Amino acid sequence: QVQLAESGGGLVQPGGSLRLSCSGRISTFNTMGWYRRAPGNQREVVAQITNTGSANYADSVKGRFTISRDNAKNTVYLQMNSLKPEDTAVYYCKDENFGVWGQGTQVTVSS
Repeated sequence: QVQLAESGGGLVQPGGSLRLSCSGRISTFNTMGWYRRAPGNQREVVAQITNTGSANYADSVKGRFTISRDNAKNTVYLQMNSLKPEDTAVYYCKDENFGVWGQGTQVTVSS
């Protein structure tokens, strides 16, 4: 069974940066995604990356977030820059092909 684990969350001031990592038994052939759920909201897609490295982003994070993958390390990253308070959420990675989720990591943007 695919197992995923996120790391890298934390508390950061507005305008700051964080890099999230998702590691585990990640197939190099599968599309991977980052999602988030803010308090009171439904989980939403943030970014996705295919096995060939093609990426797409939610409009709310375009130009600020970058998704990438290192297949040799079985890791997917989410570089988050220019963070805003509205980016506060629990962030999850997902194997889109197998439909498997990680446990999530909390990101809090606050001064």
